[in-house]
Amino acid sequence: MFKKVLIANRGEIAVRVAQTLREMGIAVVAVYSAPDAAAPHVAIADEAHPLPGETAAETYLRADHIIEIAKESGADAIHPGYGFLSENAEFAAACGRNNITFIGPTPEVITAMGDKITAKKTMDDANVPTVPGWSGDPNAKIDVVQAEADRIGYPLLCKAAAGGGGKGMRLVENAKDLEASWEAAAREAGSAFGDARVFLEKYIEKPRHVEFQIFGDSHGNVVHLFERECSIQRRYQKIIEETPSPALDEDLRNRMGESAVAAGKALGYTNAGTVEFILAPDGQYYFLEVNTRLQVEHPVTEMTTHQDLVRAQVLVAAGEQLPFSQDDLKQTGHAIECRIYAEDPANNFVPATGRIHMYQPPQGTNIRTDSGVAAGSEITVYYDPMVAKLLAWAPTREQAIARMTYALDNFVILGPTTNIPYLRRILNHPEFVAGNTHTHFLADHAIDAAPTSPPPAAYIAAAVCKSTASTPTSAASHTINTESPWHTVGPWRVA
Repeated sequence: MFKKVLIANRGEIAVRVAQTLREMGIAVVAVYSAPDAAAPHVAIADEAHPLPGETAAETYLRADHIIEIAKESGADAIHPGYGFLSENAEFAAACGRNNITFIGPTPEVITAMGDKITAKKTMDDANVPTVPGWSGDPNAKIDVVQAEADRIGYPLLCKAAAGGGGKGMRLVENAKDLEASWEAAAREAGSAFGDARVFLEKYIEKPRHVEFQIFGDSHGNVVHLFERECSIQRRYQKIIEETPSPALDEDLRNRMGESAVAAGKALGYTNAGTVEFILAPDGQYYFLEVNTRLQVEHPVTEMTTHQDLVRAQVLVAAGEQLPFSQDDLKQTGHAIECRIYAEDPANNFVPATGRIHMYQPPQGTNIRTDSGVAAGSEITVYYDPMVAKLLAWAPTREQAIARMTYALDNFVILGPTTNIPYLRRILNHPEFVAGNTHTHFLADHAIDAAPTSPPPAAYIAAAVCKSTASTPTSAASHTINTESPWHTVGPWRVA
């Protein structure tokens, strides 16, 4: 087993991974940028090392600096978290060349699944349902593209082979728009990814986004840990996730789970991954992509299966067998996650910055907050504005919605504007309560984005007193304060 692991990330996921590593008796190495010098993920670590600079490109995306720190600190392994370098095949390969274990899948799998055309062909060969389409040809004349589009039928999508996040993607409603859309998608793909390849895919109207958590080990075992419904999205970004999906019955769940495992076996998959599907209104499901990392929304799976997915990642990376078999895995109850962002929904969701003067996550039975900030933390322009992930579990979906509503109502953040009121309104929309969700839910339903009334004056006064009385201490000296509560409470989970 590893003695020391470097976490190549920041924020809530760095705290989350550190918590499990400490429970396993593994020393934690943190890295941090200048704006993150006083961040909780630095304070919880056994040692912390600076990354010169402020922006992501200067710091958390510098694979060379991170590997050098891992070597100097004596780390056996690197956990990449999500985002940043987590799906960078060259980084995973560089870890191997330096005798450092990358806690994730192999570089070959990351490369294969990073190319949507290769991924789709792999799934076709494994008999996993894929969306009807055409794999494209960068040298094809427009008449060839038009012929393939006519065969598939409109509406359809022009999609970038190396794309993600909606970049290099165009919806084409009819034949007259095809040529311009094809060329625009190729230009954007080339600019964003350095790869101008584009393919065609049938557009599925108002689908659900349903993903399956998979896990594999080096002993040939692959299992799934059930689904997550991720249909509530804004600009292709998930903001509310839940499990089980209200759309799946046992038969459909079993068939989709079997397809997810088949996808994992076709890849020789090791460690944590997510097979994403779109589920059409007629009940047919289609492969979308494989995310070769731990997902942001993994805690809802943990809450309903009672499994620590980070612990399983570490065990598998160390060469051990999965700590559970398919027969061991059961789901109980219902879990919902809301992503808390520092942004202004009433102002076109512009990211909000500034100091958090008061930060009090809600308390209560089966309420969990995964967070990488505290009172005094600064939300800066340099990174994603997600402040925390708020989770609620209950025996039924109806009770989980009620518990999450309570949790949102009792989450106190004074400082930057957040999307908490907006999330509450989504949760209590009649169509969400009925389980009638799809990826265009927010576009189809006018969710009020106006802020709620100002917080009580007492909260503001308390926040001002607190912020003037103390400020976060810097971790730039690399010296860890052993009297800090982070080091005296023992194993813990942010809650």
